[in-house]
Amino acid sequence: MAGLPVTHIDHVSVIITDVPRARDFYGRQLGLREIAPPKTFDFIVAWYDLGGTYLHLLLKEKADSVSPRHFCLHVNDIHAARAHVTAQGIAIDETVKIPNADRFFIHDPEGNRIEILQWDRPYMPESDGKYLV
Repeated sequence: MAGLPVTHIDHVSVIITDVPRARDFYGRQLGLREIAPPKTFDFIVAWYDLGGTYLHLLLKEKADSVSPRHFCLHVNDIHAARAHVTAQGIAIDETVKIPNADRFFIHDPEGNRIEILQWDRPYMPESDGKYLV
C-alpha cells in the first residue's frame, strides 16, 4: 500500500485574540502579504500568502497555550532577517544549531512561536542526522 501522496504543506493556522494587533505584527512588522480569505467563511480569519504556502490567523476568544509548537518561515538571507526583526523590536531566541542551517525563534503578540530559517544546502539525513531512540 502506498503512502498518502503529500506534495507539501499548504497552510498553517494559529490562534489570535486581537485582529488589529495580529495584522500589525504579521503585516507591518514582518512584512507578510495579507490576502482575502474565502468569501464563504462566516468567521473572522486573516490569511497571508507566503509564496504559495499560507498562514491563517484564526480569531478566538482565548489564546492558545504557549508550547514548543511552531511554524517555520524560510528566508534567503538570515542576516537580513535578524536585522529586520531586531529593528522591529522583536525579541530573538537563539536555538540549537542544525547542520548547514542558521535559524532563530520569535514569538507573535499571542505567544505563537515562529522559527526563521535559512538552509545553506538541503538537509541530508544520512550525514546530518541521527536517531535518538
